[in-house]
Amino acid sequence: MSYSRRDFLGLSAKLMLASTAFTLPQVSALDNKKIKAIAFDAFPIFDPRPIFGLVKKLYPEKGQEFSIIWRTRIFEYTWLLTSAGKYEDFWTCIDNALVYTARHLHIDLTPANHQLLMNAFLSIKAFPDVKPVLSELKQSGIKLAFLSNMTEKMLNTGISNSGLEGYFDHILSTDSVKTFKPDPKAYQLAVDAFELQRDEIAFAAFASWDAVGAKWFGYPTFWVNRLKFPAENMGTDADGTGTTLAELAMFVKQRG
Repeated sequence: MSYSRRDFLGLSAKLMLASTAFTLPQVSALDNKKIKAIAFDAFPIFDPRPIFGLVKKLYPEKGQEFSIIWRTRIFEYTWLLTSAGKYEDFWTCIDNALVYTARHLHIDLTPANHQLLMNAFLSIKAFPDVKPVLSELKQSGIKLAFLSNMTEKMLNTGISNSGLEGYFDHILSTDSVKTFKPDPKAYQLAVDAFELQRDEIAFAAFASWDAVGAKWFGYPTFWVNRLKFPAENMGTDADGTGTTLAELAMFVKQRG
């Protein structure tokens, strides 16, 4: 799909009026490269909020603190393992972080609650805006993949829960290379799967740190900042930022 300069300017103006959350990228060499594929982190697609809603339901007095510590510790464990050259899969990191959080807060994590909270990760479903945008991207010829720390089982379960079978050309779990993002070996998975140059693959990040890692790797990067968190202070910004997949689609079309 091609766009004239007039089309581009018109689309950009409409987008800026429609959403102040979207940040157009700075002009760079990326502007001349056609995006042929998108690699998604899991959570621009899957809504994690019900998981932490369950935490608050089970532990109403400490639910907010529990959610923050658990979520943070999950990724601290992945970074610790990666920096040490060791590996346990993402499911194990979630479990270990859950047990730690309960101990830290002096909460009795009963076997029943333990199972409920872990199984919440197998009940995830897509955000409401996902399927229409994925359909549009597929129709325009864009290849799609997950590129996630989640295990393949977790990703496939989320796909099944959401009715997204057939939308993704590749289901790429960092488990296959026994490491986690932001290890370059993790980001390389999409380059190898799509058989494209890294500047032809847009990376859709959910977390700001993942946007930084993908940008360092060399992907044109869009931060799907659904929860409206602040950006990392690392001197590296995503090429585009928004709160919806529709804004990601616009980002890709600008390079069509």
